[in-house]
Amino acid sequence: MIKSSGRKGLRTWIEIDRKAIKHNYDVFRSLISPKCKMLAVVKSNAYGHNLFEFAKEMQKNGADFLGVDSVIEALALRREGIKIPILVLGYTLPEMLEEAVKKDISISVSSFETLAEIKKLDCFAWLAKTEGMDPGLRRDDRRKGGDDIGKIRIHIKVDTGMSRHGFSEDEITKVLKEIKNNKNIIVEGLFTHFAMAKNPAFPSYTNSQIEKFNKWRTAFLKAGLKPICHASATSGTLLFKEAHFDMVRVGISLYGIWPSKESQACCEGKISLKPVLSWKTVIAEIKKLKKGTKVGYDCTETLFRDSVVAVIPVGYWHGYPRALSSIGKVLVNGIFCKILGRVCMDIIMIDATDVKGAKVGDEVTLIGKSSKKEVSADYLSSLIDGSTYEFLTRINPLIKRIYF
Repeated sequence: MIKSSGRKGLRTWIEIDRKAIKHNYDVFRSLISPKCKMLAVVKSNAYGHNLFEFAKEMQKNGADFLGVDSVIEALALRREGIKIPILVLGYTLPEMLEEAVKKDISISVSSFETLAEIKKLDCFAWLAKTEGMDPGLRRDDRRKGGDDIGKIRIHIKVDTGMSRHGFSEDEITKVLKEIKNNKNIIVEGLFTHFAMAKNPAFPSYTNSQIEKFNKWRTAFLKAGLKPICHASATSGTLLFKEAHFDMVRVGISLYGIWPSKESQACCEGKISLKPVLSWKTVIAEIKKLKKGTKVGYDCTETLFRDSVVAVIPVGYWHGYPRALSSIGKVLVNGIFCKILGRVCMDIIMIDATDVKGAKVGDEVTLIGKSSKKEVSADYLSSLIDGSTYEFLTRINPLIKRIYF
C-alpha cells in the first residue's frame, strides 16, 4: 500500500512495485549465462506499466538493450535520458531513419525495400550539419570510434515460421549481398521470433525454427559478420535454453505475468514471478436497493436480494473491458464484489452487500491484492477468454502510474 498522498486527487490510479520488478529481472538474469545479453521489452507503454518509468528501472537494474515498437517510442526514451542501446522491433518508416542514426537507435530490417531506403541515405553529410549529435551515446566497445558515425545499426529479422516480418530462408544469399553493398549500415544483430514456444508439450515446431535460424547464423558467420544473435522471447528464455544464443528478449514476465499456463505449469516451483501492477479506484456512491431492482444499461441485471450497490468511477474508457459486464469481480476491504450489469464508458456498479460498513471513498482493487485475496489480470482475462497481454496494454495510458 502506498501513502494516500501518492494518489491525492485521483479517482483511479496504478501502483507499480519496484521490488517486484527487480525480483523478476533477477529471475531472468539467473536463467541465462553471464555472457548472454538481456533485452527488456518495453513497447506499448511497457505493457501498460509506463514506458518511461519502467525503462528507467531496466536501465538501473542493468538491462543490455531495450526493445520498443517504433522510432517514436525510442526517441521519447532518449529525451527522458535513457542511454542504453534501444532496438526498434517494429517497422521503421523511411523518413525516420535519419532520426535513428542521430540518436543511436538500432532498427529491425526485414525487407529489401528498407535496405534500399537505407542505401539512399547520406547520413554522414546530414550529421555533419546537425547540431546536438552526441558520439558519446555509443556506450559499449562496438559503439566507439569514428567509423560508426553516419551509419545505422540494424538487426536483420528472419522469418523461420511466424509468417510475419522477416526474410525467408531462400533469401540468405541475396540478403548477404545487399548487406555487403550497403555502406550505410552496421549489422549489429540477427534475429527471429518463435510462434509456438509458449507450449513445451509441442517443441517440434520451435525446434524447426531454431534449426532454420542456425542456417542464417552460420551463413552470417561464414561471411565474416558477427551479429548479436537472438531468437528467444520470454517463453523461449524459460523453456528453450539452447535458443538463448547471444541475447534474449524478455517482455511479459518482467511484469510478473506468465506467458502461458503451460509455461507456468512447467516452471512454477523452480522460479517465481511477482505481479508488478495493481489497479485501484474508489467508491463514488452507495445505493441501497430492493430485491428485483434492475441495474444498468439494458436492465441486464436483476437483484436477487436487497443489496448495497457501490458506484465506481471506472469504465471501458479506462481499459476495464465491457466484456466483464455481470461477471467481473473487484475487491473492497478484502471482500470479492461482483460487477452488476453493463460496464459503462466511465462507470461500473458492484455488489457491495457483503462488505461491512462500505462507504464512499473506500479503496477498490480492480487488479491486485486486498488483505490476503487477489484479483489478477490473468483471472479477469480468463473470464472473457481473453489475453492478459491485451488487458494490460489497453489500460488507459492517461491513468497515473505511481512507482513505489
